[in-house]
Amino acid sequence: MATPDDCVEDIFLPDGKIRPNVMDESSLRVLREAVRYARSTRWDQVRSPHLFMGLLAAPDPSIDCWGDRLGADLPRLLEQFAELFHQEEADAESYLNLNREFLSDNVIRLLREAYCRGQEHGRPVTPIDLLISLFTTPNSIVAECFERIGVTAAKLTELAVIAERRGEKG
Repeated sequence: MATPDDCVEDIFLPDGKIRPNVMDESSLRVLREAVRYARSTRWDQVRSPHLFMGLLAAPDPSIDCWGDRLGADLPRLLEQFAELFHQEEADAESYLNLNREFLSDNVIRLLREAYCRGQEHGRPVTPIDLLISLFTTPNSIVAECFERIGVTAAKLTELAVIAERRGEKG
């Protein structure tokens, strides 16, 4: 499996914006939702739980398939994550946009891993690439939340790979 260091180009332009054609439109929708959830939960950066919230808020068919296989109600799961990561004491008016400077180091790493994964499959980053990267990264807070209720990162990843394969078969 390729690592972000193996990928030829970075996902970001020098000005911090995401390079055009690196992500499919569904993934860009996910990232816009992640920024929106970072704002609404009062964070000053987009963090990995916000990326997961973005996936739940703007699911493509592969994410819907993953949720079905998990037996999860995606809107309810989104609500639970938004409640869990809401900060009452934080600034309600933080400025965020989809730019490298507003992404946590972990999210940047996840995006780069998803980009490499997409390249391995000969495509731009898709939501399933983002989801799998969330579950396969070490010390994932999102995976840890599931582990607390008895669902391992390995099981989450397995279900995501199955959902991806179902999507490839059309």
